[in-house]
Amino acid sequence: MTRNRNRWILAASLLAMAPSVAAAQNGLAPPVALMSSEAQEAAKAVDAFHAKLSGGDGAAAAALLADDALIFESGHAERSRAEYASHHAGADAAYAAAVPSRLTRRNGLVDGDTAWIVSESRATGNYKDKPVDRVTTETMILRNTAEGWRIAHIHWSSRAAT
Repeated sequence: MTRNRNRWILAASLLAMAPSVAAAQNGLAPPVALMSSEAQEAAKAVDAFHAKLSGGDGAAAAALLADDALIFESGHAERSRAEYASHHAGADAAYAAAVPSRLTRRNGLVDGDTAWIVSESRATGNYKDKPVDRVTTETMILRNTAEGWRIAHIHWSSRAAT
């Protein structure tokens, strides 16, 4: 019970400090500059997931999820890697392959075998003959397993850029 409570306190602290970390970064610093080396390692799994989607390979992206992954997007939930793979992975890969996304900010924190990676990005391009200019926020919670970092939870939110 105490360990779970501490994790939630840690997660809340991470989210609370994200604006101040982002403000401390200048335009020349990479968005991950202030993350610990442990958090940067976990973030590599997030980057690999996005690289697979951008490459148009939803199945390979889904393979980086934990079996019991929980994905929240636009008020919907997918409650396992298998459900995501069979429902949205293909569409997410098609979109990511067509519309380039640029990471604008990232922060992360590791507590034992759990990591929180929070990211902001901007996607611009065309999809299905329509212009796209969206800002996305993303929270990923990862578990360090025998196979490496696996994504246990994703929460995506996006809006039209202003």
